[in-house]
Amino acid sequence: MSENHVVPLSLHLKVFAALIVLTGLTVLVAFADFGRMNDVVAITIAVTKASLVVLYFMHVRWSGKLVWVFAAAGFLWLGILLSITFADVVSRDWIPELPM
Repeated sequence: MSENHVVPLSLHLKVFAALIVLTGLTVLVAFADFGRMNDVVAITIAVTKASLVVLYFMHVRWSGKLVWVFAAAGFLWLGILLSITFADVVSRDWIPELPM
């Protein structure tokens, strides 16, 4: 089996600080208007935060190759789902306006 890897507390604190900064960036981006790029910016930040959590808090960074394959397959599946969703949303030219 694999060996246990001891992660120093300072690394966990740095990753935590990065997650806090990215969360603050998420809040700032929520109040900014990027036009059609709003979703892309928000999802980019979310995927970055998810990657940090998977790599460091779930210890995938120090795991074997099989774990990397399954982690990559999860992100590939996420990409497929997001691309299908974006293709559907972009192709709609009939989006109704909500009554006020």
